[in-house]
Amino acid sequence: MKLGYTLSGEHQVRMSMYEQQLRLKAYSPHTIRTYCNELMQYLYFFSSLDVDQFTSEEIRTYLLHCLQQFKLSENTLHSRINAIKFYYEQVLRQDKIFLDIPRPKRPSILPQVISMQDLQKIFEVTANLKHNTILKLCYGMGLRVSEIVALKVKDVDSRNMQVFIQRGKGKKDRYANLPETLLGQLREYWKQYRPKTYLFEGQDGGMYTVRSAQQVFTAALKKAKINKKVGIHGLRHSYATHLLELGTDITLIQQLLGHQDLKTTMRYTHVSKKTIKSIKSPLDRM
Repeated sequence: MKLGYTLSGEHQVRMSMYEQQLRLKAYSPHTIRTYCNELMQYLYFFSSLDVDQFTSEEIRTYLLHCLQQFKLSENTLHSRINAIKFYYEQVLRQDKIFLDIPRPKRPSILPQVISMQDLQKIFEVTANLKHNTILKLCYGMGLRVSEIVALKVKDVDSRNMQVFIQRGKGKKDRYANLPETLLGQLREYWKQYRPKTYLFEGQDGGMYTVRSAQQVFTAALKKAKINKKVGIHGLRHSYATHLLELGTDITLIQQLLGHQDLKTTMRYTHVSKKTIKSIKSPLDRM
């Protein structure tokens, strides 16, 4: 894997072993790319030193340097810690080296949500049938953009009004409910484009790229004149928040989103203004 760094021969051997272990553990291509990049920067920083002999003290000093000199954000530092930790624990089998290395507290960032009025504008200005269908499915089923582009024609079960999401985040399968209002549009889309394998195909017939889907959303946001810094993932956040505001049980939303931990889903309770406003003070009940 070429990432723009020149490493010593010994470090190149370490990188090769590292990447092999990641693949054997069946990590996703995105995670492998991220972890390899993080470890490569770690090895490059120490040049020809034998990092295999490092103690937790050397690693702590390096991480502190990343914070103070490189000005890495908390999330980026977490990513680097995870990558280095994998090397020492999974490749070198040094299980206890990270026991006393603290992690920085992550900032609490609330999900960006788009109002139903703005969503309506986005859909109205997106005239291209394929693009319109992509955006409506992202919002209508709360899908990640990676899940949308990975959908196959056979995954759509119009009889049961469900869509099979294969190997979503965490490599977990799940079903999402197909909005009734989208069934007719999906059929019209299929008649016009005749996709073979993937529901949304690129120009070469292969899977539609994540980047292309992101560009579709960005263009729609601009055309609808919505001045808000939000990515296509905001459609998924909006789906969850709007379900919560409609009174949907939080555990059901967790299942629909494919969240492993309920705490992840609970973030939407802090975003939903209607849910918070509905809470009455005990004084009002006297």
